[in-house]
Amino acid sequence: MDSTRHSDRSRRSFVATGIAAGSAALAGCISESGDDSENETDSYTVSMAPMGEVEFDGVPETAFVAFPQYADMAVALGHGDAVNTLFAPDMSGTTMNAFYERLEGVSFEWEGLQNPLTDGLSEEQLYALESDVHFLDPSYVVKTDDDWTASDVDEITETIGPWFGNFHSGVHSDPAPAYADSYEYYTLWELFEKVAAVFRERERYEALAALYEETRSHIESNLPPESERPTVARVTLGDGVFYAYHLNTPGFWQAETRPLGAHDALADVEWSGDWGEVDYETMLEADPDIILHLWGITPRYAVENVRERLENDAAGSELTAVRNDRVLASGMRYQGPIMNLFQLEMTAKQLYPEQFGEWPDYSSGDPYPEIPADEQLFDRQRVADIVTGQ
Repeated sequence: MDSTRHSDRSRRSFVATGIAAGSAALAGCISESGDDSENETDSYTVSMAPMGEVEFDGVPETAFVAFPQYADMAVALGHGDAVNTLFAPDMSGTTMNAFYERLEGVSFEWEGLQNPLTDGLSEEQLYALESDVHFLDPSYVVKTDDDWTASDVDEITETIGPWFGNFHSGVHSDPAPAYADSYEYYTLWELFEKVAAVFRERERYEALAALYEETRSHIESNLPPESERPTVARVTLGDGVFYAYHLNTPGFWQAETRPLGAHDALADVEWSGDWGEVDYETMLEADPDIILHLWGITPRYAVENVRERLENDAAGSELTAVRNDRVLASGMRYQGPIMNLFQLEMTAKQLYPEQFGEWPDYSSGDPYPEIPADEQLFDRQRVADIVTGQ
């Protein structure tokens, strides 16, 4: 990349310092300057690895988003209109609205958003958008795209607006070498707290976090004994292979399965990347009671078709989960706080129907199933009121 092409541009009011600062610079989430009012114009800082201390002169009005957890966070904080890009918008946006359908007054306008990763992230695209903040991890950018360097990242910060993202907390994977010394890992709700600080929406964050803690605590306190919990494989069916993910390992990609403490049928299978590839033989050896098909609630994978493919495969048809009709549509690993609440409820019902009520199943293309009020694990109206500011 040519790091001098845009050197004559004026620096925007959103600035960041210490892009590769050490972890000592990461104390605190938001400085004491200013309050949470989105109309406040005093500067404030928010810290997150690997960026360090990021300074803002006002609440971002436009937000570059790649992965949908940040779009879901923006919606949850009342700033969904700020989002100007989205990874696989027809899948991500549709899936988000499948959940929001059950929240009065909450929706996300995704149509018309471009996917910033279709042909690789380009510097030209970022300059065309002129976003106030880029919710994408600079380590992810440098690690996955040979056209980008840490210097290119710095240029975007100086001439357009800061980066604010943490990708490798998904499964605690290794960051790019340029950011290794400043990297830290966060839970989903810790990341959400930091994004809330960017938008100066502390009150909304605290209200949703309290609801989440109540929901998680209720579920964990009502789990059956470990000896009565099922074995579960969390996979996506490919062409003759399963793309596999663990259930209980650290990282926000497991935010809806880890609290449920089921037995990971693939716990002893190791892989070096963000996910593994498992063949039919390995799946037959593990032979899980339940298969959670990741992405199954998205329009990209119809769970009905997945079941049919497995039933028509000589090896797949021998799997206990297939024979017992326990191949279930699971959610997205790129989940924000609202998605996490629904996916936590969904998975609790799928794994432990006696404790939390039967999962009503899911048909591809439909909204999240309508569950009777007395069987819901969290209050939809309470969430809607927080998000809409009621």
